[in-house]
Amino acid sequence: MLDQAVYGGVNAAVLTPMDADLAPDIALMAEHCRWLLANGCDGLGILGTTGEATSFSVAERIAVMEGLVAAGIPAAKLLPGAGSPALTDSVALAKAARGLGCPGVLLLPPFYYKNPSEEGLFAWFAEVIGRTGPGLLVYLYHFPQQSAVPFSLGLIERLIDAFPGVIKGVKDSSGDYANMKAMIDAFAARGFEVYSGSDEFLARILHDGGAGAITAAANVTCVAGRAVVRAYRAGDRAAEEAAQAVLTATRRVATSVPLIAGLRELVARRTGTPAWRRIRPPNMPLPPEAVAPFLAAFDATGIAGLGRAA
Repeated sequence: MLDQAVYGGVNAAVLTPMDADLAPDIALMAEHCRWLLANGCDGLGILGTTGEATSFSVAERIAVMEGLVAAGIPAAKLLPGAGSPALTDSVALAKAARGLGCPGVLLLPPFYYKNPSEEGLFAWFAEVIGRTGPGLLVYLYHFPQQSAVPFSLGLIERLIDAFPGVIKGVKDSSGDYANMKAMIDAFAARGFEVYSGSDEFLARILHDGGAGAITAAANVTCVAGRAVVRAYRAGDRAAEEAAQAVLTATRRVATSVPLIAGLRELVARRTGTPAWRRIRPPNMPLPPEAVAPFLAAFDATGIAGLGRAA
């Protein structure tokens, strides 16, 4: 599946830098995107959870998409998040992505109303797809800890049956590998691409027929992810396991603090740009006393041996 998938391999769930007014800093984001593509990322998941998309208006999110493409970031590498509780907002975001030439969008379920019926969820996705029109792939975003609205295998099957060639894959951020494997077993033969939302499963999901990963930590660990994929392709299991061990260790450090704030500290250090620490409330920066221990723990993972990524 890796080499047939549209976004196969390592994809960063890209952070959104902000200016002094807490508006998206598109020039700084484009610079970071170029670095990610040069240092091991196969694609860029923008405007997702890590990118704080739900803290931005539809106009701000569209401006980010347009600004990145205008800055020379290839639209073919972008997987924008188009999720919103408002159906028409998701349609507007999806149409904007399609108009820029992005192959697909990542769609959360409508997440404000809890315990919606499968029929209601199917109807919501059918409306978004129908109103958006042809020419855009849809990737489902399974993150029940955040959205409180999971995707069942039955719903996924209904959507694939109803919209063949449109419902193209899933990002599973649940941390439940058994669920990822169940989706691969059920749907990979139909061209459905399953991506892990956690770096620790990258090698495992490739061997099981998944498409790769779309992860927050790739903002700083992309060289380790690239090493895993290269070793997998080469059939070098020892090198793959060694790189995966580093990738898993960095993931665990990254999630030992509030993830977005910690990643911002790492990127600020790599770039020498304090502006990376800006974050839109209710998210907050790391407390000053937490920064040095966090950076030291990250460095102790051995990632420098694969080429420093932070």
